[in-house]
Amino acid sequence: MKKNKGKISTTEKEFTFEFRAGKQHYVLTVPLQFPVQENTSDLLGRLKLLHKLPCFVENDLKTALCRFIERETILDYDREAETLLQKLTTKDLDMDRLTDSWAKVYSESTLEHARPEEPSREEDFADVYHELIHSPASDTLLNLEHNYFLSISELISERDMELKKLQERQAVEMDSVMQELGKTLSDQDVNAVASQHFDGQQVLESKWANELKQVTTIQKQEYQEWVLKLHQDLQTPNNSTINEEIKVKPSQLSEASAQMFEEQQLEESFTIHLGAQLKTMHNLRLLRADVLDFCKHRRHGSGGAKLRRLQTALSLYSTSLCGLVLLVDNRVNSYSGIKRDFATVSKECTDFHFPWLEEQLEVVQQVVLYARAQRNSKQREQPEGPKNGGSDDNTKNLERNTSNILPGEFYITRQSNLSEVHIVFHLCVDDNVRSGNITARDPAIMGLRNILKVCCTHDITTITVPLLLVHDMSEEMTIPWCLKRAELVFKCVKGFMMEMVSWDGGISRTVQFLVPQVWSHFQSL
Repeated sequence: MKKNKGKISTTEKEFTFEFRAGKQHYVLTVPLQFPVQENTSDLLGRLKLLHKLPCFVENDLKTALCRFIERETILDYDREAETLLQKLTTKDLDMDRLTDSWAKVYSESTLEHARPEEPSREEDFADVYHELIHSPASDTLLNLEHNYFLSISELISERDMELKKLQERQAVEMDSVMQELGKTLSDQDVNAVASQHFDGQQVLESKWANELKQVTTIQKQEYQEWVLKLHQDLQTPNNSTINEEIKVKPSQLSEASAQMFEEQQLEESFTIHLGAQLKTMHNLRLLRADVLDFCKHRRHGSGGAKLRRLQTALSLYSTSLCGLVLLVDNRVNSYSGIKRDFATVSKECTDFHFPWLEEQLEVVQQVVLYARAQRNSKQREQPEGPKNGGSDDNTKNLERNTSNILPGEFYITRQSNLSEVHIVFHLCVDDNVRSGNITARDPAIMGLRNILKVCCTHDITTITVPLLLVHDMSEEMTIPWCLKRAELVFKCVKGFMMEMVSWDGGISRTVQFLVPQVWSHFQSL
């Protein structure tokens, strides 16, 4: 018996295999090292190659080799076990040490004895917050969040004021330069001044962006530490200081409750039952509001806004989440249009639970690039077939920029700092939604179907959908256009909701259909 440099002892044994080729009788003898570390199929291939064995003996050789390795391995295990038993009977082994080693191996290899994974700081904070927000400390948490929101709002107001002063000063300077154009100044001088103005605005915006990020980072850290400390202090019974801290002074809250959020927001509610045999009740709401009204915090904290914020906080870590469909273009960023407005709203209040919007969008961009690479590799492997014009346009668009998404695709962001929303579905749409000839197979409609399916599988019980698949109205959107579009969306969503029974087993949900504010202009027609 030979021993290698490690702890495993090896034994060399001879494997013998006999076979006939015509009238000739051959005997193959090969030394093998036990325990055998390599794969049996690889060992068989090496033997055939080294000894130039005929192919017709492959099956017999493999069977004999497997039986030999199995038999000799069992014999080695039996021999080793007998040796250890002899040492045990002669008391050459330490019984305590042996039982400890057996208990350790058993506990490490058995799931019921495995140590549970230690929760991360985020999981601890989520559990603690969920417990506190459902306790008398909820008012304290909301007041602290509102104070943080007010400080950020003041900082944003200072930023806007400074940017406005800079733009006014630059406008006066540009007017004076334009008056001297052709006299003492040339086009190059005007371009130089415009470049200086642009650089100045970029420097100022970057300065304020860094300051806002620093403030929100400090607020998030302070808030999480304060919540964890409050939870620990509440575990101490008869803590009078904590009880006084939890109590809320009713002065401003009662005044705000008297005002009760006087917004001219029109809405209509319905209760419907869908299903062939098993009826499922759903709630429908028709609202006239701006899509970002579900995200904005009220600066002065009216009573109605506080109640809605409390409801959003209570259901943050629950099975009753609220979602919102936001119609965006095919670029995953927050630089223009409704995406920039949404990013501005999300920055008005610190998110104490989830990563910042920019960080989530960066993750989405990486996922989109990976998914697009996987899809392209699969398309190359498939045989080429007939393609329609729409797919050719989409393919050319993806070839120009693989980070873009297609119409009907969507990405999701999580927010805890919005007024009435936890999940935002960024649904990609193109200019085709502004035409009047879309059908039930349009990518935007199919995107709504996939969004409702995600809602069923991820405990999102309230979803807000743009009824007309647009966020703002234009001249070509006449009353017949709006009626046709609303009928199409209603019918499609009804069909999708009837499909929900096969997705979630028939859970009651609330679907809010959102009509743009400009809809009121059509009432006078």
